[in-house]
Amino acid sequence: MANDKSTQVTELDLNKLEYRIAELIRVCERLKEENLTLRGQHKALATERAALLEKNDSVRVRVEAMINRLRSMERSP
Repeated sequence: MANDKSTQVTELDLNKLEYRIAELIRVCERLKEENLTLRGQHKALATERAALLEKNDSVRVRVEAMINRLRSMERSP
């Protein structure tokens, strides 16, 4: 009879362990999906940042050219 009791406890422990492992698997799968999403967002933001930096540089060059033209117009008689 003592053997039956220890067997029941063992089965209960195994069931709890099985449930916890299943929970961990679900958490890992969710984190993997979240990680993939975040990597995609990071890549998109890095691309957008590069485009904005390039655009900013282009605008800066144009503004400097306009300022230089205005200065040269001021110096002309």
